Amino acid sequence: MQPVIYGLSGLTLTADERAFFVDADPLGYILFGRNVRDRAQLRALTDELRALSGRDELPILIDQEGGPVARMRAPEWPAFPAGPAFAALWQVAPISAIEAARCNAHAIALTLAEVGITVDCMPLLDVPVTGAASIITSRAYGNEPMQVAAIGRAVLDGLARGGVVGVVKHMPGHGRAGVDSHLELPRVTASDAELAIDLEPFASLADAPMGMTCHCVFEAWDAERPATLSPIVIEEVIRGRIGFDGLLMSDDIDMKALSGSAGDKAAGVLAAGCDVVLDCWGRMGEMVDIAGRVGDITPQARERLDRAMAWRTAAMVEGDLAELTAKRDSLLALV
Repeated sequence: MQPVIYGLSGLTLTADERAFFVDADPLGYILFGRNVRDRAQLRALTDELRALSGRDELPILIDQEGGPVARMRAPEWPAFPAGPAFAALWQVAPISAIEAARCNAHAIALTLAEVGITVDCMPLLDVPVTGAASIITSRAYGNEPMQVAAIGRAVLDGLARGGVVGVVKHMPGHGRAGVDSHLELPRVTASDAELAIDLEPFASLADAPMGMTCHCVFEAWDAERPATLSPIVIEEVIRGRIGFDGLLMSDDIDMKALSGSAGDKAAGVLAAGCDVVLDCWGRMGEMVDIAGRVGDITPQARERLDRAMAWRTAAMVEGDLAELTAKRDSLLALV
């Protein structure tokens, strides 16, 4: 097995993709809007990916946060609220916000499990500051670390109740970035003492099954390399100060914050200490380049993967979608 999560080009696998994936045996896959049409199509796609891998517990990821970040959309699937809705409720009734977030994540998980998706790239634990890019503020659970951690914990719990693994992101914190890392490389000039605030939600959820890095340079820690490519940030901050020992993946290496060839970036991600490379766009030439550079998954990363996927067995796919969304909506109506 290679420590890579690949994207796909369309609604079905091409012959070239099928042959490549059988040969490369990637750790998992990530789906986007271009891969999603309806329930029958999506279930058939995920079933084929599982059959190709020969693994029932195959990580098949999606970004289904709600609000602006949703790959499965209405009218085929319900629309879900984004993080700020729960942040607003927290100001009125914190316990209700926690329960609403848990119900919402549980409902999301039921829609994912139905179509064979096993991992959702949420919760977002970034703590935005004044001037933070809208790519984070439009999705965040608030700007106070304890609040973000409490809602994030509820999201992880809700996903698990529906049989889906959560991914905490973006470690060690994207909330001070003034630009969108999809478009350019953010540089964070905050001091080490100031950055301690950003670490708090991640430290509170250090037992999360999976985590995702951010493509931000933190000058207080490593002025030369973004977190994703920095052994200092990964080993000393994420693994050390935060205490995270779950499966750590990069954010998408195709984002404009990173430079170089796909193979160079993938090799750099693993050399820095990430367990897994995330490559989202399903471009065959780039995937072949990556496959030639990454080698096999390490025993430690494989152990973290198996431990992470075991979260799904804690409460396999239980709950009623209509009841969960109704309860969430009644709580959100308190605002």
